[in-house]
Parts: sequence; structure tokens; C-alpha cells
Amino acid sequence: MRYLYAVLGWGIVALGVVHMAATFRIFGSLTGAAIWFFTGGIAMAMTGALNLLNRAYGATAPGLRWVCIATNAVMTALAFVSGRVGRAGPGELVFVVGWFAATGAVSVLRASDGTHRTVRSVRLQPDEPGT
Repeated sequence: MRYLYAVLGWGIVALGVVHMAATFRIFGSLTGAAIWFFTGGIAMAMTGALNLLNRAYGATAPGLRWVCIATNAVMTALAFVSGRVGRAGPGELVFVVGWFAATGAVSVLRASDGTHRTVRSVRLQPDEPGT
């Protein structure tokens, strides 16, 4: 589960980077719309980074886990609304919203934050007499 969470988190970071890079192809000049489009990519990349932090530290920082869950819910809804308003194709909409929704679902599971790791017991040897 942790591997899947890493793939989903890095995928969101990559999606954000692609979104930011696409700004320069879509917009010919620096406009308000171009800046908003670019900041959407920043939000995506930061959401991916937050999920990666949750994966690494969520077990010891419960506040991080809850912020991550809320961020995933908001970003999933925002991706859906943005896709509908921006007239994204059905495949694009399903891919992006599905990716965010899958990441949100994995972030809710306790196993993704490392709390269900097994700890191997270590057998201690008694001290030798006379040492």
C-alpha cells in the first residue's frame, strides 16, 4: 500500500509539473488567465508533495494526516469542477479526477501512513558471567 501511495503522490507532482509547463504552450503571453492556470499546477504539485509527506510522517503527525485527507477531498472536487467548466474530454476528466480520488482513498487508509508495520522482536542474549 505504501508503494501505491508513493506512485500516486509522485504522479500528482508530475501532473502539476506538466500543468505548469503547458501554461507556456497554451498562453501566448502573460495574462491573468495564464497565471491562474500556472498556479493550478503549483497546487497540484504541492498536493502531491503533501501526500508524500503524509506517507513518510503521517503515523507520527496525525494533524498532517487530516490536512492531507481534507486537501485530497478539496482537490478532487476542484479537479472535477475545473474539468467540467474547462470542457475537458471524458478521458481527461476520468483520469485526473480518478487519480486524485484514488490518492484520497489511499490517504484515508491507516496502512498508507505506516501505522500497520510489523515490528520484529529481537531476542536479547543474557550477559555472560564474569564480563
